[in-house]
Amino acid sequence: MKLFYNIAFMKLNIQNETSRLRSVVLGIANSNGPIPAAEDCYDPKSRLHVLEGNYPKEEDMIAELDAAAKVFENYDVKVYRPKVIENYNQIFTRDISFVIEDKMFVANILPDREREIYAIEHVWSQVDKSNRIRLPDHCHIEGGDVMLWNEYLFIGTYLGKDYSNFITARTNIDAVNAIKDLFPNKKVKAFNLRKSNTDPYINALHLDCCFQPIGTNKAIIHKNGFLNIEDYHWLVNFFGKDNVFEIDEKEMFAMQSNVFSISEKVIISEVNFTRLNTWLRDKGFTVETVPYAEIAKQEGLLRCTTLPLVRD
Repeated sequence: MKLFYNIAFMKLNIQNETSRLRSVVLGIANSNGPIPAAEDCYDPKSRLHVLEGNYPKEEDMIAELDAAAKVFENYDVKVYRPKVIENYNQIFTRDISFVIEDKMFVANILPDREREIYAIEHVWSQVDKSNRIRLPDHCHIEGGDVMLWNEYLFIGTYLGKDYSNFITARTNIDAVNAIKDLFPNKKVKAFNLRKSNTDPYINALHLDCCFQPIGTNKAIIHKNGFLNIEDYHWLVNFFGKDNVFEIDEKEMFAMQSNVFSISEKVIISEVNFTRLNTWLRDKGFTVETVPYAEIAKQEGLLRCTTLPLVRD
């Protein structure tokens, strides 16, 4: 199956989560398709909102993504968008691809979402073939579980023997080991995440649903997102307790760890995250707020809808 064509090459560069952003792929909600049946949802939060009858409307999600695009434009960030596939959800670009250093990975995502990859072929095709990577099929991985932090690579996974029972388990240990082999210069640390197919208040769909580094030495963390308490303590010790913003169950449900950094000083956040946004401003960050509560109903927020390509 041929996905790519040779044209001028893009110089990818992602070393961490917060250096100055220069280019990004932002998801789209145009022609997002009908409301799914509850049994067809890929995550418990979408399922909840289907059952409650308040699943997000296409026009509201388009407006939210356009608000994020406007912020990027204000900061002179080049924004790519997927090509529209009719009646198809293409909001969460972080799921389908991610960049480590100068390598761009096609994620091994749920089979039903494979068509999303073709919609960003115009981006992939600008990357040298030697820097386009797809792991073997048995290596399951999505970009929300992959975080770069300079010499570290943080990867969310699920280590339970019942891995195959969880549609919310998106990255397996085989993928973690494959990444270790590809980047022997990195300190790869895996975090065992809590999964639930039915309860969005305890499900950490990806690592960025319960943790994210910000600035140069700070982080947002939800303790119960980690199955191993030692992982939580390791992160708190790594960043320092005074540099950690801890979110509770309801704040994790609202996706408060899923903000997005334009630079070490500038963060895009959801307008309703009052406690978090106040803390960020008190710590010296510029906080650009956008409405994203409708997109959040599908268990993803700003980091999930963005695929960074180049940071300074």
